[in-house]
Amino acid sequence: MGKQFEAITDEQAEFIGNQHVFFVGTAAEEGTVNVSPKGMDSLRVLNRNTVAWLNLTGSGNETSAHVQINPRMTIMFCAFEGKPIILRLYGQAKVLHQADREWNDYIGLFPEIPGSRQIFLLNVERTQNSCGMGVPFYDYKQDREALVNAFQRRGKEGTESYWKQKNQTSIDGFDTHIAELSGLDEA
Repeated sequence: MGKQFEAITDEQAEFIGNQHVFFVGTAAEEGTVNVSPKGMDSLRVLNRNTVAWLNLTGSGNETSAHVQINPRMTIMFCAFEGKPIILRLYGQAKVLHQADREWNDYIGLFPEIPGSRQIFLLNVERTQNSCGMGVPFYDYKQDREALVNAFQRRGKEGTESYWKQKNQTSIDGFDTHIAELSGLDEA
């Protein structure tokens, strides 16, 4: 069994800062459990009990739908190089949209990335280190540019149109409220 902590330790914060990929797990009370890989320069440790991550536009919007129903979230990191370790952050999450007052308090923490959709704040209640001896070694080459390029081409209006077309409901039919919470017209 792994070692548990009530907050992010300095060693864990350093480990997080060196990772190129992390995984987010959410679920409503019913329906599909979602585990989603995330990358780019999109996560910040704000303090020992808070992380923020910038969610980029994708084909679905499961995390947002789930967090609005059930704020429970797990973020997992695993070492693909160096010392074997798996780190999980457990807590309660909140989703921020561009129309939220708090959006401007956090968006400046991240580089400007086309397709930025939401910011999630995780109130970390517990962390857990466990061995990662079964995780293979992988060499990081670079971030993919396809997502950034696609939403750079679409521009702001095209991206918002995509949200209205593709990001309104989860695969289980849960409403994401993205149009209203982002301040977009429903027309």
